[in-house]
Amino acid sequence: MPILKIARMGHPVLQKPARAVEDPKSEEVARIVESMIETMEDAGGVGLAAPQVHIPLRIIVFHVPEKRSGSAGIPLTVLINPELEPVGSERVEGVEACLSLPGLAGTVPRWKSVRYRGFDLSGNRLDELAEGFHARVVQHEIDHLDGILYPMRMENMAAFGFVEELRKVSVPDE
Repeated sequence: MPILKIARMGHPVLQKPARAVEDPKSEEVARIVESMIETMEDAGGVGLAAPQVHIPLRIIVFHVPEKRSGSAGIPLTVLINPELEPVGSERVEGVEACLSLPGLAGTVPRWKSVRYRGFDLSGNRLDELAEGFHARVVQHEIDHLDGILYPMRMENMAAFGFVEELRKVSVPDE
């Protein structure tokens, strides 16, 4: 499958809510997902939403590497027509980046724990709890399906900038 072009901040496809997938088991959806996975891996991302590759459908793919999860990691997951709800009221701040905002990063408050539901490629219902970085990735990707980019969630725009500049100020002088 081909590597897809990633939409960048400012493109209209990233600003509108995505449409629900009518048949999660269709061959078309399977082809889209395969290309999304290849694109995510090629770009070195941990998640990708269909609108990021110019496809306005409610599909996300993600994985959480072991080094980011603090445990065994989360294997590659395909989530179609996802729904999300916070578990508890605790929010935590964390640095996020995005394939649609290359070279940029910012500090974003997110729910510490969430429950997400949706369907896999076989049409099976998924119902999972996520915490920490796993929860952050799921929230970030589902936001894309609603036309929301992470800077829109930021409370302090002083914590938003180019990754290489932010690294300079976050490393103490020796």
